[in-house]
Amino acid sequence: MDTTPSTDFVKLIRDATPLAQIVMGILVTFSAISWGVIASKYAQFRRAAAETTTFLDVFRRSSRFSEVQSVCGNLTASPLVGLFLAGYTEVNAQLRGVGPADPAKPAPAVARPTLKSMEALDRALLRAASVEVTRLEKRVTFLATTASITPYIGLFGTVIGIMNSFMGIAGAGSSSLGVVAPGIAEALIATALGLFAAIPAVYFYNELAGKVKAFTVSMDDFAMEFLNIAERNFT
Repeated sequence: MDTTPSTDFVKLIRDATPLAQIVMGILVTFSAISWGVIASKYAQFRRAAAETTTFLDVFRRSSRFSEVQSVCGNLTASPLVGLFLAGYTEVNAQLRGVGPADPAKPAPAVARPTLKSMEALDRALLRAASVEVTRLEKRVTFLATTASITPYIGLFGTVIGIMNSFMGIAGAGSSSLGVVAPGIAEALIATALGLFAAIPAVYFYNELAGKVKAFTVSMDDFAMEFLNIAERNFT
C-alpha cells in the first residue's frame, strides 16, 4: 500500500514554520480538551439522570422527609438532591422549637407546626437550583468558546500560510506550483484543524445545553412539588 500522502502530510506539518506549528498545536489542544469535556459531561448527565429517577421514586414513596434525607448521600449526582436538602434544612430551621418537621408524624391539635415563611422556603429552593444549574453547566461553556474561537485561530493560520507562499514566490522569483504549494497546503491544514475543533464543539454544546435545560425543568417541577407538600402540612 502506498503511504506517500500520509507521509507527506506529516512532513508538511513537521516542516511548517514555528508560528504555523504553534497555531496547529493550539487547535489540536482545543479539540482534545473539548472531546474530554464532552465525554465527562455525558457521563455526568447519564449518572444524574439515573439517580434523579431513583430519588424521585424514593421521594414519592416515602411518608417522611427524614426517610428521603437518609438516601441523599448515595444520590449526590442528582440535582434534585441539592434542592431537597436545601428545602429540608429550611423547613427544619423554621420549625425548630415549635414542633416536628416531619409531615408523617402526628402533630398535637393545639400546637400544629407551622412554617413562618413560605417565601423564605421558596428562596432557599431557588438558591439551591442556581447552585445545581451552575454545577451542571460547569465546563460546558468551554465548548462554546471552542466553537467561537477556533475558526478564527484557523483563519490566522491560513493567513500565515498565504504569507509564506508569497514570501516563497518573492524569494524564488517564480510562481510555480512547487513554490506556492507548501504554503497553500499549510494554510489549508490550519483551516481544516479549525473546523475540526469547531464543528463538534457547536453540535455537542447545543446537545449538552439542551440536557441542562431539561434538568432545569425537572428542578422547577420538583421545587413546586416540595412547596405543595410543605404548604399542605405546615400552613
